[in-house]
Amino acid sequence: MNFKFFFPTFRTRYRFVRTRLRKLSKEQPFERGLNLGTGEGDYDRMIAGFCQELIGCDVNEPDLEHARALNKGVMNLRYELNNALELTYPDNHFDLVVSSEVIEHVGQPEKMVQEIYRVLRPGGYAVITFPSQEFPITYDPVNRIWQLFSGDGQREYAISQGAYAFGHEYLIPGEPFKRWAENAGFEIVEFKGLSRHLTGLAEMYWTGIAQSIFKKNAGNLTEESKGALKVRPASTKESSLVTLTDAWIDIDEAIFSWSNRSVGKGVVLRKQG
Repeated sequence: MNFKFFFPTFRTRYRFVRTRLRKLSKEQPFERGLNLGTGEGDYDRMIAGFCQELIGCDVNEPDLEHARALNKGVMNLRYELNNALELTYPDNHFDLVVSSEVIEHVGQPEKMVQEIYRVLRPGGYAVITFPSQEFPITYDPVNRIWQLFSGDGQREYAISQGAYAFGHEYLIPGEPFKRWAENAGFEIVEFKGLSRHLTGLAEMYWTGIAQSIFKKNAGNLTEESKGALKVRPASTKESSLVTLTDAWIDIDEAIFSWSNRSVGKGVVLRKQG
């Protein structure tokens, strides 16, 4: 069982990626896919089900080692060390690129969007999720209030918790991301808020603190963090109890879908041509 499925923010991202891939591959599976920033491999077994061939890449070798073990036996999946800003793949190589919660860590998010565009074939799709700079106040009131009153030149956040836990030095603003995508040459197929006010309230602060204590590579660095309490998921299986998390997510979306505030964003891009 993967404990991450019980966290509404993680579960919402996972469901977004899965439902979009199911729709996009309805007629036939993707020939060649890339999970860019695969991390511990939580998504790979699922993504591989929509692809004839899938590569999972990351800059963190210990994460890749765990992902290989976690998804052992998925025959159309392999792992490679690679940098999101300098991918070694040729132009027009993939039909699909998935990247979940990666772009906020690379330092040059616009360049990463350009790299995704470069390695996609014309007509190929990118499915991306990222933490939103327009997060609800219920998720992180301290940093939301800081942003309301801090002036130009001030640091983006007051405390490295809440929306700025998980190794986040910056979050992704919606309108600039759309410009990066359009400037690269993408068509924006979908741009959706993920995890709203109720989910923000349910995960306010404690999830970032818990991750810093229990999760290996909690800061999403290129080296593995140490510590006796550091753990990794042992399975990609979904417990039947995850239906409770799904119900919470559905209620949150039903009540607050009108709001432009969300913990994250889910995006589908298409390379034109």
